[in-house]
Amino acid sequence: MGKEKKTESYNNDSGSYNYKMFKCFNRKFKINEVTPTDDVRDAFCQFAVGGGGGGGGGTDGDSSDGDGSSGVMGAEQLCSFLDDHQGESGTTVAEAQRLIDEVIRRRHHVTRFTRHGLDLDDFFNFLFYEDLNPPITPHVHQDMTAPLSHYFIYTGHNSYLTGNQLSSDCSEVPVIKALQRGVRVIELDLWPNSTGTDINVLHGRTLTTPVPLIKCLKSIRDYAFSSSPYPVIITLEDHLTPDLQAKVAEMATQIFGQMLYYPESDSLVEFPSPASLLHRIIISTKPPKEYLESRNPIVKQKDNNVSPSSEEETPRTEEIQTLESMLFDQDFESKSDSDQEDEEASEDQKPAYKRLITIHAGKPKGTVKEEMKVVVDKVRRLSLSEQELDRTCSSNSQDVVRFTQRNLLRIYPKGTRFNSSNYKPLIGWTHGAQMIAFNMQGYGKSLWLMHGMFRANGGCGYVKKPNFLMKKGFHDEVFDPRKKLPVKETLKVKVYMGDGWRMDFSHTHFDAYSPPDFYTKMFIVGVPADNAKKKTKIIEDNWYPIWDEEFSFPLTVPELALLRIEVREYDMSEKDDFGGQTCLPVAELRPGIRSVPLYDKKGEKMKSVRLLMRFIFE
Repeated sequence: MGKEKKTESYNNDSGSYNYKMFKCFNRKFKINEVTPTDDVRDAFCQFAVGGGGGGGGGTDGDSSDGDGSSGVMGAEQLCSFLDDHQGESGTTVAEAQRLIDEVIRRRHHVTRFTRHGLDLDDFFNFLFYEDLNPPITPHVHQDMTAPLSHYFIYTGHNSYLTGNQLSSDCSEVPVIKALQRGVRVIELDLWPNSTGTDINVLHGRTLTTPVPLIKCLKSIRDYAFSSSPYPVIITLEDHLTPDLQAKVAEMATQIFGQMLYYPESDSLVEFPSPASLLHRIIISTKPPKEYLESRNPIVKQKDNNVSPSSEEETPRTEEIQTLESMLFDQDFESKSDSDQEDEEASEDQKPAYKRLITIHAGKPKGTVKEEMKVVVDKVRRLSLSEQELDRTCSSNSQDVVRFTQRNLLRIYPKGTRFNSSNYKPLIGWTHGAQMIAFNMQGYGKSLWLMHGMFRANGGCGYVKKPNFLMKKGFHDEVFDPRKKLPVKETLKVKVYMGDGWRMDFSHTHFDAYSPPDFYTKMFIVGVPADNAKKKTKIIEDNWYPIWDEEFSFPLTVPELALLRIEVREYDMSEKDDFGGQTCLPVAELRPGIRSVPLYDKKGEKMKSVRLLMRFIFE
């Protein structure tokens, strides 16, 4: 883009930008004033009083004084607008007045004490304030009293890694960042340190540098509820001796104190609810006995479904026998019967670790179909790789749905995703899988979808599964994800305009010689029948693009659909530049004209960039 030759300046007096090309030619571009669109103007005129506005929530009023744009919208009129036009029927006049006061406070420092209503520009700015007019409900609004298995849960994978899966540093910092974002499931891989006397967290059999377990546990204690009061689940990949397991139990008990929840019985008949576990931390891993059996070379299974010592595959586990496993085999074979009895006795004497495990976990020991048989008097967590999920859903999709009605299903990335990339989460959600474990330290379209799903329900990290995933028919039949369904509703999306890039980017960031050429792409991501893609026209040389285009998306399963939005800047000679993105759960969209904030590639909210859009369901 020739940025080494660029210079630019802003001429405030004339309201223009000057771009200099090759230090010789000067190009001047006028800054267009951002003005309300026709739909915004019409909405204001419909509800405002004075200046010819109707003021009666849809009446024509007296139009003799003009088109209504010079009117004023007071608290009652704003309340009518929010009720009739935005679908916010619960808004009171007092709440509407608080909104008016806040808009006036932000825009009119000098005259704020004499103003009691909104003029057209105030109303336009109100619609553009994303904190006052957000696209989705900003607080928890779903029933939180159902068992944990009734919710999609915001889940991290190898939560301690700062980068790739093979050589990056392990740290408590990614754990803190995940919790601050609202992630509710933190995964820690536990290994003995070099002396065998303490516990480290690291990705085993790789070049990742370890972090002490105690640092991670203290970070979880300090940040667990910084963004959500609902329970944090720690999933442990346990590679420890019984003595070190006992040390983990001691650490967890001392560090978490009353925050740590564990049941009185060995196993749960039904999972507790998020509401019953407010500000509590729970642990999920394999019980020690099952873990030791899976390490015992005598009882290893001979079929292709053999379970490794941990729930997940580590790099090259199928190609080589690791040093750790060879050492264990030699140690096991050299033990006398009395040695093994001593170890079993030691395990009986140290029950604390097993007692702290609330959610018992495991991988399939036989076929996945057999493992997914629902047990009446016990619930548990099962882990599958993304490939195993694909195969199982292709052959036994309804068994997966039935299993996830009472039990937890965790899906983790395949072992070859060394760069910490992620997979498509919709297949898991469509089958009711609660824990889609993602690498949160990267970025990409799949991670954007994960961010979008868990913006639902106030961003608390728990999203209630649709009712159809929890229902059973008279003959025990359940939802069939492969069945094609009729269109249930149509989402109409209108993209009015965008703003904020001039504040967040240098004026030559997108193009060295002219203002940017923005366009917006929209995607519906859901069940295969609902997937769709739309694109606006390109608005050339304008920091304030006005598209004013509407698109329709017919939806068969709107409960699982996500609306992904991405703004790009057209480049004739190179790849189009990134201008921001967001992803929103369709079921959470608020009807009417809404401000939609955009995020960068890593999912961090941009300071100023936002779109003005309208959502209508038919």
